[in-house]
Amino acid sequence: MRKLLLLCLSTLAVFLLATAALVLAGLHDRLAPADVIVVPGNTIAIDGTPSPRLQARLDAALAQFQAHRAPRILVSGATGKEGFDEAASMARYLQSRGVPASAIIEDNQGWTTDATACNAAALMRTHGWKTAMVATQYFHVPRFRLALARAGIDVSANVHAAYFEWRDLYSIPRETAGYLVYYAKP
Repeated sequence: MRKLLLLCLSTLAVFLLATAALVLAGLHDRLAPADVIVVPGNTIAIDGTPSPRLQARLDAALAQFQAHRAPRILVSGATGKEGFDEAASMARYLQSRGVPASAIIEDNQGWTTDATACNAAALMRTHGWKTAMVATQYFHVPRFRLALARAGIDVSANVHAAYFEWRDLYSIPRETAGYLVYYAKP
């Protein structure tokens, strides 16, 4: 029984250390030029606008676009349970804040982080773009960077959305487990 307790405590300690490392990595913005900023989708409000969480991602990308770190923004998402195309809603949000439609690329097949990474990689190869910047929640940054890297994308930079909520207490450990699964995948 004592060995089992020690094993459980050791496993918990490793998980908590991994979680802390993930959070710290995601909170550390890496600013560098990129060919495109990639913003993964999230919840759309019942009025068809991005949720506050998604707005924060878009605002992070917008700040980098306005700082001329990338000439275009790729918004990726799918039609969620709310019935709205996330990518279209994200594009409208950015356009309403002065981003020209010609600088926004919509991917409405970004059902998952993997799908967004694969779609972004294919699009980037088609256009000859080499580097990407990630703009997402701090706890999602490491897994999204890993997914893009595995899809063959050079992730030159990342920024996190300045938005924190109680839901993060669930999302952070979930993201730690998700990162471990992505890392273990061939």
